[in-house]
Formats: sequence, C-alpha cells, structure tokens
Amino acid sequence: MFIFVKNFKTMQSPFLSPFYLMAKPAGSICNLACDYCYYLEKAQYYKQDLSHRMSDEMLDLFVKEYIESQASDYVNFTWHGGETLLRDISFYKKAFKLQRKYAKSKRIENVFQTNGTLLNDAWCRFFKENDCLVGISVDGPQRFHDRFRLSPSGRGSFDKVMKGIDLLNRYEVEWNAMAVVNAFNADFPLEFYHFFKDLDCHFIQFAPIVERALYKDNTHNHSITELKTSSSENLSLLASLRDTNDVAALVDFSVSPQQWGNFLCSIFDEWVRNDVGNIFVQIFDSTLANWVGQPPGACFYAKECGHAAVIEFNGDVYSCDHFVFPSYKLGNIREKGLQQMMYSKAQQDFGKAKAKLLPSQCLNCKWLFACNGECPKNRFAYTKDKEPFLNYLCSGYYKYYSHVAPYMDYMAKALENEQAPALVMDAIARGEL
Repeated sequence: MFIFVKNFKTMQSPFLSPFYLMAKPAGSICNLACDYCYYLEKAQYYKQDLSHRMSDEMLDLFVKEYIESQASDYVNFTWHGGETLLRDISFYKKAFKLQRKYAKSKRIENVFQTNGTLLNDAWCRFFKENDCLVGISVDGPQRFHDRFRLSPSGRGSFDKVMKGIDLLNRYEVEWNAMAVVNAFNADFPLEFYHFFKDLDCHFIQFAPIVERALYKDNTHNHSITELKTSSSENLSLLASLRDTNDVAALVDFSVSPQQWGNFLCSIFDEWVRNDVGNIFVQIFDSTLANWVGQPPGACFYAKECGHAAVIEFNGDVYSCDHFVFPSYKLGNIREKGLQQMMYSKAQQDFGKAKAKLLPSQCLNCKWLFACNGECPKNRFAYTKDKEPFLNYLCSGYYKYYSHVAPYMDYMAKALENEQAPALVMDAIARGEL
C-alpha cells in the first residue's frame, strides 16, 4: 500500500487516527498495463459492473460516513486506483463539496495517487486551487521506467509522466514520488536515487516488488497472498507449502533479498552524508521513527496491520490494498458502518496476525523493533528451522538495519536532545561515524 501525506516530513501519519481508508473511485481500471501491477486483476471480482465508476450516491455515503467515523480532527482522503484521473474533475469537485458539507470543524486533506500520464493544465490548476498532494508513480530513468510501466499496446509511459511532472512543477503543486524497485533497476541504486535528486523531488517512497503466481486455472492467475491469513484452514494450507515451491512461484521481475539490501544500503550512504533534512525517503524516516519508539508512518513497519483498508467503487471494504480478495471483504457501507467493519473481529484478527505469526527467528531478532516482519504479503519464506511466515526479504532488511544502526543511534540521540537529525552529516564529515 502506497500512502502519501502532506506532513510526511514530520512523520505524521494517518495511522495515528483510528483507521484510514484508501478510496478506489475507478476501481482497478487503468490506462496503463504495468507488468507488475497487483491491482488490475481485481476487475474479475466486479464483472457485473464493467464501468467501475463510483456513483454520486456512493460518493455521498462514503464521504459522510468516513468523516463522521473519524475521532481525529484530521481526515485524510486518499484517492487511489487503478488510475484515479480516469474519473474527471467534476467527480472530485463533487467530492470536495461533500467534504465541506460534512466536515464541520475537521481538517480535510486530499491526496491523489496517479501514474501521471493523464495530467494536464486543467488537472494541475484543480490540484493547486484545492491544495492537493499528488503521488506520482515513476520508476527512475527512462530505461528503468519503460521496462515495465507500459500502455496496453506495449508503449513506454516515461515521456508522458515527465510531462506531467513538469506541469505539476509549473503550477507549484506539491508532489511525491512512488518508485517501484524490481529485479532490473535494483542493481543501479545511485543512478536511481540521483534521478529523483535531479528532479528536485524531496519525498520518495521505494516499494520493493515481490510477486508470485501460485497456480493457474481457466479464469485467472491466483496469488499465494489470497491464501495467507483468511482462515485457520488457509493458514494450515500455507504452512504446508514447501520452500522450493514458494521460490519457484516468484515472478522474474521480483527483487531479490540481496538486491533489496544492497539497494537500501547504497542509497542510505548517499543520503546520510548529503541529504538528511532535505530529501525524505519513507523507509529511512520509518526506520528512525521506530528507533525512537514513534509510529513509523507506514503500515509495513508497524507492529500491527488493520488500520488501513480499501473501499472499492461500489462501497465494498477490504482489509488492505494488498488483500483485496473475497476472504478479506469486511462488508459494504450500504449494509455496515465503517466503524463496525474496521473494529470488527475479522479486521482485528487480521491486524494482530502480523505479530502473532512471527516465527522464532523474528522474535529473537535484534531488529524486530524496526522491521516488525514487514508486510504480511511478503511473509511466505521459511526460517532455517523450517518455520513458516518469514519475510522473503528478511536477509536484505537485516543487512540494511545492521548497516544503518550507528547512524540511527546518532540521529535518535539528536532527537532526544531536541536537535536536528541532519547533524549526523557533520558528524560523518568529522570522522565520528
């Protein structure tokens, strides 16, 4: 799940609120056909409504229910996809009008996640006028981006994305980057990172791609994620799978643990010497947050899941963006309230399973406080003792946390003394680290 918030810089997070929903006003429909997209296949669950368009009636119900269900004075609306801009500006104007109608004294923030190819002057004016934050999906330089982010006809999307970013800058719209790290671009971490620096991008989320195809039938490919924690029977089924089968199921563009660890360490070394306090990389901020005992700002590194769910175009609510399967459907807001669904036993069990299913290797790991097992969707590997539910990327994360520990210790101490973490750069320059 990719989350951008305007106060990302201070590590404020939607997870500080009771719960958070990511809205899919166009469902899984997208104008691109990225090879590694995990959401395009969700259209199979809604064959009865091929338009995948949130109705005005559903929009009203969602906005009202979502605002009224929040205990916090801050309400974050994240519009996600599929591709959010396949709904025209008039739809979001209605949404913002409804927000004003139901907000009362609450502060509303709107975040749009988009592939950037449909951005134009009208969209950028709209975002600027309404103080929106825009998350752009861009995978680095063209030779990396166009490897997987393709149109349905197979054409690269890089040029259109760059045009969109130029427009956002021209209209002074605040934007962040979401960059997928895969088996191809992971071997070029500094080229990847410098691309975003050259774009003058100050907020970056690196998302490792780990995807598997478990088996095929006559309708679609099934992901092993669908079996993960929906029931005790599924847990038993997952535990019975052999490690060799899990590895064999990896799609070839998935990043390896070694690549992921090397990627993070290489970029961290550049960042901690030159860019602390100027460029904000989500995993580095989340690491520092966990280091000082604060909420990490990203569900991947939190102790429990279950605070962040998804609402589809028709009002169906699912436990998580990566678990949009029938087993994880909590209900529909026409029939159940959001609080009822989000505080249900099913959702509470889903959230607690993250910690409950940690293998002994994780429970005895000195970096558990920083990693917390990462995302459950990636916990399909086995420990040396053949315990299930080890994160596939574990060895990469272990290398990363071991590498950054002295610098995190220093920055944590600086925060404890009410000093800026950026002082770490001076300490490095003086040879103290």
